[in-house]
Amino acid sequence: MSLLFQPLQLREIELKNRIVVSPMCQYSSEDGFANDWHLVHLGSRAVGGAGMIIIEASAVVPEGRITSSDLGIWKDEHIPFLKRITEFLQLQGAVPGIQLAHAGRKASHHIPWKNGTALTSEEGAWKTVAPSAIPFKEGEPAPIAMAREDINSLINDFHAAAIRAMKAGFKVVEIHAAHGYLINEFLSPITNKRDDEYGGSFTNRIRLLLEVVRAVRQSWPEDFPLFVRISATDWVDGGWNADDSVKLAEILKTAGVDLVDCSSGGNSSAQKIPTGPLHQVSFAERIKKETGMRTGAVGLITTAGQAEQILTNGQADLIVFARQLLRDPYFPLQAAKELGVDVHWPVQYERAKR
Repeated sequence: MSLLFQPLQLREIELKNRIVVSPMCQYSSEDGFANDWHLVHLGSRAVGGAGMIIIEASAVVPEGRITSSDLGIWKDEHIPFLKRITEFLQLQGAVPGIQLAHAGRKASHHIPWKNGTALTSEEGAWKTVAPSAIPFKEGEPAPIAMAREDINSLINDFHAAAIRAMKAGFKVVEIHAAHGYLINEFLSPITNKRDDEYGGSFTNRIRLLLEVVRAVRQSWPEDFPLFVRISATDWVDGGWNADDSVKLAEILKTAGVDLVDCSSGGNSSAQKIPTGPLHQVSFAERIKKETGMRTGAVGLITTAGQAEQILTNGQADLIVFARQLLRDPYFPLQAAKELGVDVHWPVQYERAKR
């Protein structure tokens, strides 16, 4: 049988296949609330046969949004519509997950289709925070370096958001520590120039992530999995690199994390990414083979054959699809046909199965 369509057990949660919908920002919220767009967008991918659907980066505080149109989970009022979504996803056999996030110095921007630049004060900009007062790129406002009390509040915000995620019916939480957002900024020596216990050495730079992991794990049911998404390298000389990621994964494995979602880049405007099909799979492979940590592979994976080969080679445990599932919400159903696997289709669609 195809490995792509074999179930995977993660604690007490079973995925029906290894196809995961990557958390992809929709920039379609008001005041952090999910709405009909999110229900239809995510519901379509569940109808299309994905084993897990991770809802986009959801801000744990309003100031942690990339844009004012980001999804949020910073207040209890966000829970009811999210619960409506998770209930529908589960009815279609998909495991609902959510990515908890804080954008750090990359917050307070326009949505991408309105140029994505930093907001001005006249446009409603808000103060951003980071480990150190270093802007993402020249011409952007410098963030405020976080004080110890700010860090303590942030950890509590992740803890509270995980509780809301549980109440909303999510079965997997992913902590966003990638793509140049706040936790990634703490991890990397190019963005973290602190001289306290949260900066300098590798041990100090990973401290915030470990404290967030502990806080979330305390509030998250023991039976439910916890993921961490990382940027396995900054793609910048002197930045965070694959060796660091292997060391981090070894530590996360003992801290209650069940899977590392292996992306890369996003923390520096000077990055040089050698993009191409499967260009990030080697990070998932190395972490898996050197630490025994389960991994998710992501990045320009577009065909059933590529996904199957990654699993056959033992390079990852899950395949996290992004743009391919924007192009085709029903890709999993077509992938099953291509790989010769007979999977359940929604009864409403069965007349089109053959």
